Amino acid sequence: MTAAIHDTPHAWGRLALSLATACVANVGMWAPIVVMPAMEAEFGTDRGTVSLAYTVTMAGFALGTLLIGRWVDRVGIAPCLAAAACLMGAGYALAAISPSISIVIALHAAIGFGAATGFGPLVADVSHWFLRRRGIAMAIAASGNYLSGAIWPLLLAGVQAEHGWRGAYLALAVIVPALVLPLSLTLRRRVTEESWRAADAAAALRARTTGLSPKTLTILLFVAGIACCVAMSMPQVHIVAYCVDLGYGPAAGAEMLSLMLLGGVVSRLVSGFLADRLGGLKTLLLGSALQTLALVLFLPSDALVSLYLVSAIFGLAQGGIVPAYAIIVREYLPAREAGARVGIVTFATIAGMALGGWMSGAIHDATGSYLYAFLNGIGWNVLNLAIVAALLGLSRPRRQPLAA
Repeated sequence: MTAAIHDTPHAWGRLALSLATACVANVGMWAPIVVMPAMEAEFGTDRGTVSLAYTVTMAGFALGTLLIGRWVDRVGIAPCLAAAACLMGAGYALAAISPSISIVIALHAAIGFGAATGFGPLVADVSHWFLRRRGIAMAIAASGNYLSGAIWPLLLAGVQAEHGWRGAYLALAVIVPALVLPLSLTLRRRVTEESWRAADAAAALRARTTGLSPKTLTILLFVAGIACCVAMSMPQVHIVAYCVDLGYGPAAGAEMLSLMLLGGVVSRLVSGFLADRLGGLKTLLLGSALQTLALVLFLPSDALVSLYLVSAIFGLAQGGIVPAYAIIVREYLPAREAGARVGIVTFATIAGMALGGWMSGAIHDATGSYLYAFLNGIGWNVLNLAIVAALLGLSRPRRQPLAA
């Protein structure tokens, strides 16, 4: 009975619907980036103030991954998506009619909170419907975040050109609920009790090989998630500014960021295939090692062509890292707590991005160069490698001692 729901045509169809939902819900992460210059011009404020809209969005996103995952474990993904769609719709509508930049910024906390449902919690839900192909399924669901970043900025830019940023936000206030609410209804079915028990038994068997409690393992994954994403944030957050410093202009930096995101989609899919064969820990170790190598390659690369090349390499290296944490959670931790624990490790990765983005800027301001910011990222990545290597070493089967 358990096998009847796993890796079935229904499961793959559900994955396709989940990916479509993620592509819509994750617009909340990218919309503020598109409208920031228009907001700055209308409100007559500075770039630092208007960029708080993105910072607040990410804070709401991080909190959402932490809290919504717990609700998904209790009531399922469908009601959480429906509530998130309504919250995002209201947030966009109120922001579009707000007279103050302060109110607009504050409303982005609600937008980010709702958007989080389309990432960690949705990936956790997808994981329950697969066994043999769980890695690739979770990677596909997680790719919705990057695909959203590739699609929505172009669409919103067109609407904004005709109707301004307020028109773009009013459009999202209608489009997001109109698409996500019907999609959420298609995801109402939940896994069976037998499936819960089988998944919990398999996870408990793997967890015993590490000798670590679920709490200790979650803490180690939390620290590893922060460390790898402090490193990841250096190129992703600062590549445009880095190109400006080198005299290449912001357009070149934006193209390099697009290369990273497109490479990230490929990396996530490849990492998903690898995780089904190697397991989450080995896949994470490989991705983290490649990310370290890519960061090292940035150090001597200040020519335009080499920066494009290394940016592509970096995207291909780092895209599969964050989904690997969710895969490890499902391999080693109780299935009934998947939403909450995936939320915890996803929160750590977002916090690492936020911390690393700030640290790199502060180091640049203190030294006048991004050299030490890259070295800082490499150092954090080494910490991540050490934690993941230790977990991998602990999880290897031990030989039983020979009888006397």
